[in-house]
Amino acid sequence: MLPLADKRYYSIGEVAKAFEVNTSLIRFWENTFDILKPKKNAKGNRKFTPQDVKNLQLIYHLVKEKGYTLEGAKAHLKTAKNTTADKLELVKRLENVRTELLKIKEQL
Repeated sequence: MLPLADKRYYSIGEVAKAFEVNTSLIRFWENTFDILKPKKNAKGNRKFTPQDVKNLQLIYHLVKEKGYTLEGAKAHLKTAKNTTADKLELVKRLENVRTELLKIKEQL
């Protein structure tokens, strides 16, 4: 996932670009997964909160990286939402630490 700027709301285009997927996939996941509820303005444009982006990260991880089916990902989210989100957050932090350590190694 590409980094997003710290904002209160993100457009569907920004979110799709960050995950390197089409906007249609984001809309499909919104209809498929109950945990995704982006706000919509008067025009009907979706505005994703940082929590929505975290939920999308979790869905992306399960479906694209782990290879879960949509039904399997739904079931997993219902039974172990907090533990999976915590593990995903931990993996992201460890990846950041690894990146920093590799930078330090190159400088030595």
